[in-house]
Amino acid sequence: MRRSGFGISVDVPSGWTSAIVRRPVPPETAPAPPPEARGLAPAAPAEPGERTLPVVHVCTRPLPTAVGDFGSGVIELLTPEDVFVSLVEYGSDLAGFGLFERQGWPRLAPSQFSPNRMFREVPGRSGSQHFFSVGGRAFCLFTVVGSHSRRMATVPRAAGVVRSLAVEPASVMARRGVVV
Repeated sequence: MRRSGFGISVDVPSGWTSAIVRRPVPPETAPAPPPEARGLAPAAPAEPGERTLPVVHVCTRPLPTAVGDFGSGVIELLTPEDVFVSLVEYGSDLAGFGLFERQGWPRLAPSQFSPNRMFREVPGRSGSQHFFSVGGRAFCLFTVVGSHSRRMATVPRAAGVVRSLAVEPASVMARRGVVV
């Protein structure tokens, strides 16, 4: 199944769950939501004046209603065969600079995964993190597999999801009136 929202799309394998969310901003600063955002799962509200950007989650397990941008609330539940993929957008103003200088989608390999690449230690889990830009938009791809010792079998499944990701360029989004 192809899932789309906020100019991002991904193929979700059968039996996996997914969400494409953008935390709502307080009403006094919120622009009108873009038509493509209607009907998407709600996320935690933003702080007043905070700019919010899309986050994509794809997982082999059911996603809890309150999952953090980088998987808190779900990575603790992963079994050795499970995979979690998070794509967090950082905005077009950072695209091509600093951490986001690398252009193009990362290609995942088992050698890129390690327990010490997790934001915090979760016994047995292994993670990979990539910063990059695509279409004038800056992203972080954070991927977790449920078992470091099983990464040779699980990373290719995550890589398939990442290969299916596509984004509309920031310029196209701007013509639609959507700031990314």
